[in-house]
Amino acid sequence: MTVSCHKSSIVLLTSAWLVIAQSSGWAQDYAYDPADVESRRTAFVDKLVREHDFEREFLVDILAQARIQQSALNAISRPAERVIPWYEYRDIFLNQPRIEAGANFWVEHEQLITDTSERFGVEPEMILAIVGIESLFGERMGTYRVVDALSTLAFAYPPRADFFAGELEAFFQIYAEDGPTVLDALGSYAGAMGAGQFIPTSYRAYAVDADGDGRRDLWQNWEDILASVANYLAVHGWRSGQPIAVRAERGTGPVIAPGNRLGLNTSVGSLRVQGYEFTADLDSDLEAMLVTVERDDANTEYLVGLNNFYVITRYNRSVKYALAAVELSEAIAAAYRELRP
Repeated sequence: MTVSCHKSSIVLLTSAWLVIAQSSGWAQDYAYDPADVESRRTAFVDKLVREHDFEREFLVDILAQARIQQSALNAISRPAERVIPWYEYRDIFLNQPRIEAGANFWVEHEQLITDTSERFGVEPEMILAIVGIESLFGERMGTYRVVDALSTLAFAYPPRADFFAGELEAFFQIYAEDGPTVLDALGSYAGAMGAGQFIPTSYRAYAVDADGDGRRDLWQNWEDILASVANYLAVHGWRSGQPIAVRAERGTGPVIAPGNRLGLNTSVGSLRVQGYEFTADLDSDLEAMLVTVERDDANTEYLVGLNNFYVITRYNRSVKYALAAVELSEAIAAAYRELRP
């Protein structure tokens, strides 16, 4: 999972980036200052006692048990050596096992998926594509205790300490709202949690207690998980039944170079004037973004992303992520139709 100041703030913190970044070896370990860790931890406890009425002894005890994770520091401090092209990125997520898993999951949870889709107005295949990319339908939700990961980055990584201290604060608020089991929850090295990989602020803002049991469980409760992903997309403006992206071709007139900038920064009509033609009939006043798609080393295509494409980039601020979600959703839907003709 973004996106306002929530999930979109962690583009490089998702499982997608972790797969890419680990493709090359790490260099020297990131060094942190133990004295700085203790100072930041103390200030954090003081803040939560003062602002949220937590018991100091409880916070001190929990944080004393939290372990600094060197691998998390290494991961966040060393970006991938290169930006991989789309066709390599695509291969990570668009593969037959993942597609078949999505179709089988749809069959297994058919009524729940239908109900969730209708409730939030988001197509079922898109909900499944997000869960498929983020956690392979719940199979890969992370191996770090969330409290360890967030404590590590809040107290031992000064470049992003304020951001992660805010996430750790939200994590303790989730504890107060949803119960103590969250303290042992596992997630990514950056604190993204559950099958939809929500960071704590996104969890608090968008997670849904769909079954009304009094807690939002994004690890085991598929009713809550699917509703939360759908809610995230719906809140950020998903429009059911509308196209997500269509192929664009350069015409004979003057053209602008696509920049792959996030945001609906142009319109279909403007792109037509500037020399682009589309493979579908689109209203000229539709807001749009023009993106490139590298099919291989020699072939580049153009797509015009519309409102729903932009909404996907609110879940993860990456054009490649949105492209993967669109193509995976289409592949899952096709595989599902073969199982349910």
